[in-house]
Amino acid sequence: MKLYRPAGSTAEGPFDPVITPQSAGWGFCGLRVVNLDGSQSVSTQDSETLVLPLSGSCTVSVDGETFELRGRTGVFDAVTDFAYLPRDVQATITGTGRFALPSARTRKRLPARYGPAEHVPVELRGAGNCSRQVNNYCLPHTFEADQLLVCEVLTPGGNWSSYPPHKHDEAREGESVLEEIYYFEVGRDGMGYQRVYGTSERPIDVLAEVRTGDVVLIPHGWHGPSMASPGYDLYYLNVMAGPGPERAWLICDDPAHAWVRQTWESAGVDPRLPFGGTT
Repeated sequence: MKLYRPAGSTAEGPFDPVITPQSAGWGFCGLRVVNLDGSQSVSTQDSETLVLPLSGSCTVSVDGETFELRGRTGVFDAVTDFAYLPRDVQATITGTGRFALPSARTRKRLPARYGPAEHVPVELRGAGNCSRQVNNYCLPHTFEADQLLVCEVLTPGGNWSSYPPHKHDEAREGESVLEEIYYFEVGRDGMGYQRVYGTSERPIDVLAEVRTGDVVLIPHGWHGPSMASPGYDLYYLNVMAGPGPERAWLICDDPAHAWVRQTWESAGVDPRLPFGGTT
């Protein structure tokens, strides 16, 4: 399985990237990003899907309803509103901008819905040079879905996020099994770095320089840190789903590095946060 997929390497027509369960070699997660100036038809097939503006605004027509998405000028500028599309629908997106379509296979068909930006919980996580902002769009406590989990993380230049390294690849108390996609954008056309590593029983080894439009797939293993180079803010969209009967994001820190969390108690949150004046 190729885990690092640079921008352009999986493009199909107006969509770049295109990650499906089949192309990823796993069971649930998918992601498409469409660059749009006009209208685009989108088929959800067997997956529930979000329409989440990365930049620009649009209307989404589905199941006889139309949702107006105000969107945003860019990922570092504001939290966005979004639309939820059920499986087995044909939707039309009309607008100008760049729109992410994170998805997860599901057997359940929920109704199409609108997600207001003001209802998206914003979390400032970590402290010091591990400070980052997490926008929790579609998690169990924030928005109803069957399998899909979606959030985005914004990391100021020079900081580390997805740290301490953590994993979610075992079904046990305090941990759930989830595949995960990281989709990256980097401020000022810069670069960041992503680390993924495994165990002797389940080896995996990624250390990738990431730029805008790049994707890293995480089927299992410890992931983190995500490193923002000094001078370049780092954004990533996380898409997760798995086989468990309960939709839950439960993680386990790498015990070799879990002690780092204790150091945050005496450090303040990076004053550059939140991005875009979000509270």
